[in-house]
Amino acid sequence: MKLEPVTSKRSIRIDDKDARLGGERKSDKALERATAKQVERICDLQRVFYADERYAMLIVLQGRDASGKDGTVRKVFRGVNPQGCAVASFKAPTEHERHHDFLWRIHRQVPERGMIRVFNRSHYEDIIVPRVHELIPKKVWTARYDQINDFERMLSANGVIILKFFLHISRAEQKRRLLERVTDETKNWKFREGDLDDRANWDRFTKAYRGVLANTSTKWAPWYIVPADDDDVRNWLIARTVAETLARLNLRYPKAEPAVLRKWRSRIERAD
Repeated sequence: MKLEPVTSKRSIRIDDKDARLGGERKSDKALERATAKQVERICDLQRVFYADERYAMLIVLQGRDASGKDGTVRKVFRGVNPQGCAVASFKAPTEHERHHDFLWRIHRQVPERGMIRVFNRSHYEDIIVPRVHELIPKKVWTARYDQINDFERMLSANGVIILKFFLHISRAEQKRRLLERVTDETKNWKFREGDLDDRANWDRFTKAYRGVLANTSTKWAPWYIVPADDDDVRNWLIARTVAETLARLNLRYPKAEPAVLRKWRSRIERAD
C-alpha cells in the first residue's frame, strides 16, 4: 500500500473501480494504528522542518465534491503545530481576483520556508471548471498547463516541496455522501445546489481531470492518485507519502554559535 506518482497517461486510472484498493485490505483498527504512526512521524518531522527553514511544503488536495478533502486535513494534519501549518481554500475568484492573472491569488498563499500549507482545491480549478463549463476558449485553458508547470518549477527551485493528491471517488460513493449531507444536520450545510450540476457533468469532469493529471505531473511537482472511497485507506496513503517526503529531506535543527550559547548561559546564570 504505497502511492506512486503519475508518470504517464497509462498510469492515470480514474475509473470507478479504481476508487478502491483491490486485493486484501487491513482491518479498520490496523489502518487507524498505521495512520496514527504516520501522523506522529509528520508531527515530529514538522517540528524540525519549522526550525530548519530551508524548505517550504505545499500540499495540494484536489478532487470532486465530497471526495474527502476536509476529512484529510482533519485526520492527517490533526497533531501538527498550527504555528507551522496552515490551510488555504479556493472558491470562485472574486471580482478583484479576476482583474489579475489566474495565478496571482495562488502565489499569495504559497508557504514561506519552514511552513507547510495545504491547498483545499487549488489553481487547478482554473483549468477544470472553465474547461467543463466552457467559460474560456480551449487555447486559454490548454496554455495554463505550461503556465502552471513553469510556476511550480519556479517554486521548487526556490525550496518549495510540492505534493499533489487527486482524491479519486466513485460515482456511487459520491452519491452516498451527497445524500448524507442532505440528511445529516451536521453536514447538510456543506450541500450546495451546484453539486448536482457538477455531478451531471461527471464524464466531462473525468476528462478534465485526466488532462490535468497527464499534463501537469512533473518530477518537481508530482500528482498522486488516491483511492478515496475508503476514508481510512485515503488517510493512511496520504499520511505515509507526506511523512516519507519529509524524512527524505534530512532535516536538522540549526546549530547556534558556541559564543552565543556561552553568552546566554552567562546571562541566565547571573539572572538567578
